[in-house]
Amino acid sequence: MTLWRPVSQTVWQGRDDSAEASNAKRIFQTIHQPEQLTPISSGIALIGFECDEGVKRNHGRPGAVQAPDVLRRALANMASHQGHERLADMGSISVEGDALEAAQRALSDAVTSCQRAGMRTLVLGGGHETAWAHGRGVLDAFPDDRVVVINLDAHLDLRKAECATSGTPFRQLAHYCAEQSRVFQYACFGVSRAANTQALWDEAERLNVTLVEDLHFRRDALPSLEKVLAQADRVYLTIDLDVLPAGEMPAVSAPAALGIPALELLPVIERICRSGKLQAADLVEFNPHYDRDGQGARLAARLAWQIAHWWA
Repeated sequence: MTLWRPVSQTVWQGRDDSAEASNAKRIFQTIHQPEQLTPISSGIALIGFECDEGVKRNHGRPGAVQAPDVLRRALANMASHQGHERLADMGSISVEGDALEAAQRALSDAVTSCQRAGMRTLVLGGGHETAWAHGRGVLDAFPDDRVVVINLDAHLDLRKAECATSGTPFRQLAHYCAEQSRVFQYACFGVSRAANTQALWDEAERLNVTLVEDLHFRRDALPSLEKVLAQADRVYLTIDLDVLPAGEMPAVSAPAALGIPALELLPVIERICRSGKLQAADLVEFNPHYDRDGQGARLAARLAWQIAHWWA
C-alpha cells in the first residue's frame, strides 16, 4: 500500500520577477523538490497530510483532505526571503479509504526519519488527527528530550473515543508518553470554555495542561509561554486554524465565534520560532470548501511563511 505521492509540478507556480534582480525570487523558485521521501541533512521538510477521516469520525465538516495542495499554491507566489530557501517539499501522505491509522503511522515514520536526519518538519494537514502522527514522530526522534506540545486552538482535543479522531490527538499523545514513562507536557493557547465540555476541562486539569483562554489571551499568552519554553528541550507547535475568528478564517471544520486575531497570535508564534527550541510545526483543519475568495488559504499560507522565515 503506497500512501506517499510527490507533488504535481503544476502546484508550485507563480510570477517570475527574476529579470528584475537576482534576488527577486518567490518560493516556487526556491523550493526544493526531492523525487522521493528521502530526508536530506538539513532544512525544513514540508509534508502534506491529505486527510479528513479524523474530522468525519468526529462528526465535523469534511474537506481538509484537499488542504495541502491548496496551501502550497497559496504559498508558492509569496516572496522568498531568509529561511524560505531551506524549504524542501517532501510530498504528501494520503489516507486510503478509512485507513486513518495506517496513514498516521506513515506520517510518524516520515517525521522521525526527517528529524533524525537533521531536518525540521512543517506539516500541512489535514484535520487535527495530524497532531497524533506528527507529535508521535517527534517524540520517537528524541526519546530522551523534554518535548513540549504547544497547541494554538479553540479546542483541547482531549476527547475519549473508541478510535482516533480529530478530537483525540492529545489524549493519544498523553497515553503514549505514559507508556514510555515520559512526562506529557502540553499547553493549549486560545482555548474556548464555550467550545469544551467540563469533562474536557477536568481531563486537562488531570494532565496538568497549561491553559490560556481566549478571553485572557492578550494578557496571559506571552508570560505563560515563557514558563512553557523554560520547561522544554524541544517544541512541537500545532496550529488549529479554528483558533482564528470566523471572520478571518471561515474555512475550517468548526469556525470560532470569538477566536484570536492573527495579529495577536503572531507574537506568540514568533517567540516560539525564535526560541531555538522549535523542532516541528503544523497547520491543520483548513477546509477549502468553505473558503471565501481564497481568504483563508492566504492567511494560512502567511502563517506558514512566517514560521519558515522566523525559524531560528
